[in-house]
Amino acid sequence: MKVLVVDDIEDAAEVLSMLVQELGHDTMVAYHPTPALSRVQHDLPDLCLLDIGLPDMDGYELARRVRTMLGSRVTLIAVTGYGLPWDREAAFAAGFDEHFTKPLDVERLIALIATLRPAS
Repeated sequence: MKVLVVDDIEDAAEVLSMLVQELGHDTMVAYHPTPALSRVQHDLPDLCLLDIGLPDMDGYELARRVRTMLGSRVTLIAVTGYGLPWDREAAFAAGFDEHFTKPLDVERLIALIATLRPAS
């Protein structure tokens, strides 16, 4: 699959990208929502792992825009430090398919990714 990782903390984005690469998927990384949207438009990822606390545009808005661009062909997973019940509700309302709280449950993420297939 083609996977886009978006996190403004570069180390966090790179580590998550390396994990997904180790699972055999192609990854792209963006540290800001604007380049992330460009990657979505040009590369058509199958999966997006998005942080919520991003500069200029939060991950909720980013998810809404990605969902508008790609519809249901993309799986959106929130990977965030925001883990209260209303944070999860807000993520699902914004169009996320899953919500993971940092620190990440890597085994759960690996199991979920294993169930996904490329859209194209």
